Amino acid sequence: MTLDDLLQDEPRRPIWLVTLADLMLLLVGFFAWLQANPALDAARLSAALRDGFGMAAEAPIALEANVVAGFAPGSAAPPAGDVAAWVRATMMDPRTIVRVSGGTDGTPADVDPATGSAAILAADRARAVAAALAREVAPDRIALDVRPGAGRAVQLTLSYAQEPR
Repeated sequence: MTLDDLLQDEPRRPIWLVTLADLMLLLVGFFAWLQANPALDAARLSAALRDGFGMAAEAPIALEANVVAGFAPGSAAPPAGDVAAWVRATMMDPRTIVRVSGGTDGTPADVDPATGSAAILAADRARAVAAALAREVAPDRIALDVRPGAGRAVQLTLSYAQEPR
């Protein structure tokens, strides 16, 4: 095989795949630069991203909107707030489920009063929030999870389940 034969051999990958790989490499490089830049002001970057996507300055970023925080130490009673409004706005696609992850802060005071278990208190917090969500979403679209040591909060995460039945 000669050099001319090698140069005439056409590439085997479609051009869109090469373009997609280039784009992903640029995005990874951009995020690495963001993390490595100590002079970057996080508040200004957040404001610029909000402005770029047309969000109001006082609107919470979605990652802040899906956390139920403010549980009292040792208590599974949910704090005041309308978590169902977040679910109504985000669970319109019938192929999604919401994972409800209860947590504790790891201190000796933040345990279940009857058993002394942080895991049981985290599960009770997740169940309390899931009960509030069950008024808005079918129970088979709610999954429970426990994260002791993750703070006195319950985090809601959307996941893709499957095609609706």
